[in-house]
Amino acid sequence: MDSHSSIDIEKLDKPYFVWFEEDWRHDDILHSHKKGQLVYVESGFQYITVDGRLYLLPQNHAAWIPPGAIHKTNSHSEKIKLMTMFADVEKDSVFHHEINVFSVPPVLKEMIKYAERWSKNTRKNPDEILFLKALFNELPRFVEHSLKLHISLPKDKRLSKPIDYLHNHYREDFKIEDLSEVSLLSLRTLERIFKKETGITLNKYQQILRIIKSLELLSSGELTISETAYAVGYKSVQAFTRSFQAVMQFRPTDFIKTTQ
Repeated sequence: MDSHSSIDIEKLDKPYFVWFEEDWRHDDILHSHKKGQLVYVESGFQYITVDGRLYLLPQNHAAWIPPGAIHKTNSHSEKIKLMTMFADVEKDSVFHHEINVFSVPPVLKEMIKYAERWSKNTRKNPDEILFLKALFNELPRFVEHSLKLHISLPKDKRLSKPIDYLHNHYREDFKIEDLSEVSLLSLRTLERIFKKETGITLNKYQQILRIIKSLELLSSGELTISETAYAVGYKSVQAFTRSFQAVMQFRPTDFIKTTQ
């Protein structure tokens, strides 16, 4: 939780806990919880790092973070409305022990908003327990399509500079020779280490990074698809749409519908 919190989640003697904030700000440090964690973004967006992988959590989306998962969150969004719910889960539940990022359907959205009445309630409440037990039991059935999009954050320190370069210049078409010079590694060594650490090529990493940035912009509702395409470095809307669909398996227009 954030550094201003006076509630220790780990010490609560109850199976569920709801925490709602109008303008949520977490500490940007890695931590974990004994309980599983459902994070719902009502407005704004949030980045979540879980077990060395970076995920974007857009508006009207939720993330299920399994118990014990090492994670941290941060956001560049000026205002963000978050609801976080913690839950004890069954050990034999496969779903509850995997990271999932998904669009929140209307029924689940209403259930989450209804649960706001128990925000920061540290005492056991029979109605709260009954309601949240039903919500978490049904959660796997609410997840129609999980967003598997993420980028792996390499642990090899030799890749720190090329990764920083890609994140700062993702809009630009780069030459691998430039990254080789930045990293002080030969082309062959750089490509080999990068593929080993991330599972993808440098070009694929840039493509995924551009699409993640486009999701951030599209979820804000401030830019059109055309404006977003050029903002993340594509030369045409058609090229952006093809790239988006290749990565996400659906079109930008389909994604916009999930944020509303």
